[in-house]
Amino acid sequence: MTEPATTEPATVPATTGPPRGLPPGPRLSRLVQTLMFLPGRHLLSPYLRRRYGHTFTLRIAQNRTIMVITRPADIRAVFAGSPSVFHAGEGNAILAPVMGRSSVLVLDEDAHLTARRRLMPAFNGAALRGYSDMMTALAESFAEDWPEDSPFAVHERMNAVTLEIILRVVFGIADGERLTMLRPRIRRLVSIGAIAVLGWANPGLQRHRPWRRNAENLAAVDELIYAEIADRRRATDLDARTDVLSRLLVADPEQSDTELRDHLITLLLAGHETTATALAWSLHELARNPAVRARAQQAADDGDDDYLVAVAKEAMRLRPVIYMVARRLTEDTEVAGWLVPKGTVVSPSIGLVQADPERHPQPTEFRPERFLGSGPETGTWIPFGGGVRRCLGAGFSLQEAAAVLRAVLTRYDVTAPTVAPERAKARNITLVPAKGARIMVSRRR
Repeated sequence: MTEPATTEPATVPATTGPPRGLPPGPRLSRLVQTLMFLPGRHLLSPYLRRRYGHTFTLRIAQNRTIMVITRPADIRAVFAGSPSVFHAGEGNAILAPVMGRSSVLVLDEDAHLTARRRLMPAFNGAALRGYSDMMTALAESFAEDWPEDSPFAVHERMNAVTLEIILRVVFGIADGERLTMLRPRIRRLVSIGAIAVLGWANPGLQRHRPWRRNAENLAAVDELIYAEIADRRRATDLDARTDVLSRLLVADPEQSDTELRDHLITLLLAGHETTATALAWSLHELARNPAVRARAQQAADDGDDDYLVAVAKEAMRLRPVIYMVARRLTEDTEVAGWLVPKGTVVSPSIGLVQADPERHPQPTEFRPERFLGSGPETGTWIPFGGGVRRCLGAGFSLQEAAAVLRAVLTRYDVTAPTVAPERAKARNITLVPAKGARIMVSRRR
């Protein structure tokens, strides 16, 4: 990583209390920091931590000033902070052009709680038990036709199965011309590059390729979703349906089509890609760790979902899909020993805290046993965020991961076509295997 020419000086402390201002960070232009951060956040952040310490400041496009925090105590304090002060919705503003202004991810305070309450019944314990057979059946179906003894990228297959599962949960249907058209467009929507994300909130860029293609694809997705909403409003059996769209209409028939669209697309996008990537990394790591793979296969044979969940959790720790989360301050607030100005985005770093050897000994090793028993210290494993903004679908994701791993591992031995592990690359706001998590499988004897 190139050495910055100068560093941002810390603000002179006041005579009492914490220093007012922000911790140091690079003084490169916002444009340069943006071009370094968006595609290389997982490479830039460890370097900045080594240079500046546990907290540091980034300045990127759209006038976003980001204070990155990495100590568990500081992270716990932010997650436990007042939702009226720590605005996660504003922190996620970059998602609004795609997810919509009514998305649970971009709302704050009372509006967020209302949206969250509407969606929670689809992810409570009873609902998860109801999804179990469907998840298992789809996972087994998708695992049947894998190419044997030839390298292939498993990430694409994981995206296919998790997308199919969330489509059943959201719409309650499996077939039809509309879903046939929707599947490839959803895949295209999540496949954009990190720099292309800038076009989401910039109408000027959308006049040019590739941003224009992305905008056109999103418009086509919206058209399909609105058509499904219109059809569902005319249904006479909503009370008997358990899919998310029907539940939302029963709970509040007066919700606008726009609100419904925002809820649905949020679930479709956030509800499949992150789990698919965690599963791809899980198989990538199992392929390179024969002893762990053997134990995972035994767990799959025995129906030991606790160990399979531990495999997925360890993959999420070692290979974070989302590298950091964000909270925008609505007032001057003390964070990590600094009196931080209003408007700053405070960002707990998932990637850095989960790679900390003080919290996770031998952090580069793939050891699912970390997650058996009591598990890691609170605030040191945070792939689903925390506090009132913790991901609604956390339980759903882990149940789904166990079902897919069980289906794969009871059928196949999984090996790696190369010794060297794949690097991570940025795609939209996520980190994915650079080559699709290439593995080889053969039928178990």
